[in-house]
Amino acid sequence: MTRGIVIGVVATLVVLGLAVYLGVEAGLMPANADGKPSKLERWAARTSLRATVDRDAPKEAPPIPVTDDNLIAGIRLYGQNCAVCHGASDAMPSHIARGLYQRAPQLAKDGVEDDPEGVTYWKIYHGIRFTAMPSFGASLNERQIWQLTLFLKHMDGLPPAPQRVWKAVRST
Repeated sequence: MTRGIVIGVVATLVVLGLAVYLGVEAGLMPANADGKPSKLERWAARTSLRATVDRDAPKEAPPIPVTDDNLIAGIRLYGQNCAVCHGASDAMPSHIARGLYQRAPQLAKDGVEDDPEGVTYWKIYHGIRFTAMPSFGASLNERQIWQLTLFLKHMDGLPPAPQRVWKAVRST
């Protein structure tokens, strides 16, 4: 009897695996960037991201201080690398951002100020799979990523000098 149950379970798993494979091969799983993801895909992506970030994001405080110079450097890096998808101080999506799916959060209005710095750092460094968020770990150094992180953490309460620089950043 046990042998029959094992064979039944294995056969079921093989059939399910084959069905998934054939569905992917037949194009039943959308690959287009403007296609709405299924509930299963959204759940898997969200759950995986949350678990990975909880496990891997730095827990310690940022290794650089919150200074005007670091905030301004972060703002400039944001303008060069992030505003095209995440918007500028006016919170208006750029022409590129309007074509993204998943929609990139417009950080001037839907910011990450409440997120721990380590989570923001991890997302910038590694990017986020199944979204248009790239990894900047190979193109920016650690200090630059922390400067970006500090700006994003404090963007809703910037001192006067960084605030002036931030107001000058425009979406393309």
